[in-house]
Formats: sequence, structure tokens, C-alpha cells
Amino acid sequence: MNIKKVLKVALGTGLFLLDQPDEAKKNVRNKISDQVDDLRERAQDTYDVAADRMGRAADVLRGEDDHRSLWNAVRLIAGIGIGIGVGLLMAPANGEETRNKLAEKAQEFGDNVRQRFATADLRPTGTGD
Repeated sequence: MNIKKVLKVALGTGLFLLDQPDEAKKNVRNKISDQVDDLRERAQDTYDVAADRMGRAADVLRGEDDHRSLWNAVRLIAGIGIGIGVGLLMAPANGEETRNKLAEKAQEFGDNVRQRFATADLRPTGTGD
């Protein structure tokens, strides 16, 4: 390899890059600026979505979002009812055994819920007291 040839090509490339017209530099700056603007917009959109979700979560935790909470409770109850109905139709045991098992499970569930809420501190938060 001829070192003079390598230096000549490197020097020529450097001079070529330095000699580019201002229009080419302006085009590169505009492209970079457009990309930065796109990134800024995407970041702002992502922030807005996250802030909205956090606001809704805070409303639910404060109990200010009763409509959605009620709708979620209705969906939960409907899901449980459908699950029980399908379970009864598909159950391998006879009806009496299935009803006894369901009654036991319902009793256990009720006991667990009562125990959980009996020990829970249900005072409202954020009242400033």
C-alpha cells in the first residue's frame, strides 16, 4: 500500500467535505431539525397519555371515579355469573355435589371478604386531618 496515495485520498475527502456549499449544510440542518421536532412531538404525546392515565388512576384511588368503578363491579359480577353458569353445565359431578361445593366456596369467599374488610382501615385519605 502506498502511504502517499492513502494520505492524498484522506486529504481530498476532508477538503471535499469542507468545501460543501452552504445549501447542503442547510439541508442537513433542516433534516435534523425535523427529526428533533418529530421526537419532541412523540415525547409530548407519550407524556400526555401517561399524565391522563395517572390522573384517572388518582381519581379511582381517591374514590372520585364512581362511574367507572361501578361499571367494573358490574362486569366482575357478570363474569362471575357466567363462569358459574358454564361451570354448572360442564361439571363432572352431579348437581347436589356441585351445589354443595359452590356453597362451600361462596361461604369461604364471603368469610375472606368479611375478614379483609373487618381489619382494613377504611377511613378516607387526603382529607387534610
